[in-house]
Amino acid sequence: MEKICFALAVLIAAGPCAFAQDKDYPNRPIRLIVPFGPGSATDVSGRFIAQALGSVLGQPVIIENRPGADGAIGILAAKNAPADGYTIVQAGWTNLTVNPVVMKDLPYDPVKDFRPIAGVTRTMLGIVVAGDSKLNSLAELIAAAKQDQNRLDFGTFSAGYRLGIEWFASAAGVKIVNVPYKATTQIHLDVMSHRIFGTIDAMSTLGPLVKSGKLKVLAVTGENRLSDFPGVPTMQESGFPDYTMYGWSAIYTRSETPEDAVDRLVGAMQKVLRSDATREFASRRGSELNLRLPPALRKFQADELANFRRVAQVAGIAAK
Repeated sequence: MEKICFALAVLIAAGPCAFAQDKDYPNRPIRLIVPFGPGSATDVSGRFIAQALGSVLGQPVIIENRPGADGAIGILAAKNAPADGYTIVQAGWTNLTVNPVVMKDLPYDPVKDFRPIAGVTRTMLGIVVAGDSKLNSLAELIAAAKQDQNRLDFGTFSAGYRLGIEWFASAAGVKIVNVPYKATTQIHLDVMSHRIFGTIDAMSTLGPLVKSGKLKVLAVTGENRLSDFPGVPTMQESGFPDYTMYGWSAIYTRSETPEDAVDRLVGAMQKVLRSDATREFASRRGSELNLRLPPALRKFQADELANFRRVAQVAGIAAK
């Protein structure tokens, strides 16, 4: 915790600094900050977007992973970068709509400090246990949790996933203990080896592990079943009619970034998102493309923030 606080303090002290915009933007590499570790759903999509966006802009887009503090370290790095269009961030639900609900004294304003460039993807989540678990449904999981007042340990690597599992626990009336991790890969290994009971994660990340039998998905959080796993019920079908949840990400930049750079980035991202390669990537990862333009994306963010405030209230989660 001390290391995280120190990192945040350094980033805050650095302060924002705007630079004049080059007329021939972009004329050098662009940095794409991913606020989560390698292997996470955001990282995987970020690397695809970086390569595709670089091809459209004619300049390399370099990934910089800045995990920690539920994505706040990466967001602060973007906030404190020069507002010249050469630093963008793949933000999303955790940074912009969950942290404002669960964190007190958030050192950034998710609305005022950043402006949306383009949506990327949204993906439903899955509640999973080890592939060789005897449990085959949420009903069986709930029964196991209630038997002798068993306590289930679930690993999560960001506040958004914790909120998702706490919401389920509250609605199901069971005790689940959140075990925080820095990256998703170690969570999956610990579930497979029964060091922890289970996890909730993006199906775009879980899919290969479920298909290989290493993990078993008990329910998905989307509005409809996932086409790759038609036998897996939704949370609504599993007895939770109000439970719908998606992880989503989008490209943002500093709010002070000059308009010509923003326009160039918006146009380039639309080309990336509407390409056949991107549609195939999203489909292969079990995700849906988010084609919203900046005004619609801003409204979507506001709606998501309101929804997570409601979820936190239902789950009894107070900001800390």
